[in-house]
Amino acid sequence: MNNIILIGMPGCGKSTVGVVLAKAGGYSFIDSDLVIQESEGMLLSEIIEQRGLEGFKETENRINSSIEADRSVIATGGSVIYGKQAMEHLSAIGVVVYIRLPYEEIAARLGDLNKRGVSIRPDQTLRELYDERAPLYEKYADIIVDEHGMTLSETALFIARKTDEYFSGRSQSDNKQG
Repeated sequence: MNNIILIGMPGCGKSTVGVVLAKAGGYSFIDSDLVIQESEGMLLSEIIEQRGLEGFKETENRINSSIEADRSVIATGGSVIYGKQAMEHLSAIGVVVYIRLPYEEIAARLGDLNKRGVSIRPDQTLRELYDERAPLYEKYADIIVDEHGMTLSETALFIARKTDEYFSGRSQSDNKQG
């Protein structure tokens, strides 16, 4: 239960903030999208192309459910929140942090969604995807970070402080129960 799991929309900075956070706190860093690509031997976009969105989500759920880590920052793919088993597993091994950015900033940061391997239906707009996912991110988050107006370093420091408080609170409540 000493991992930090980062969730949020593609383009919110999970991987970039995650690396900074890991370095600053002496954690290992895991990018779950890279774990998926390595495990499957293909790019995310290729998995989506070959297996379809549902097949990709099943693959993502299976692999994220099996991540074993200790003192790691885990940056997840934006669609991880569709996998119930994955989110239950990740919640069990760490604190889940939602990096929230307004839609307009996400839209400005993202390029070609298909090349990025974003799990989006052909008939769905980015706005619709954002509106669909935001409540799920909030549902699973132990901590919500509003990144708007923060630099990457400020975001990483804020998350470090909040997760330290979270872990301290848990160990104190664990001690009270014992």
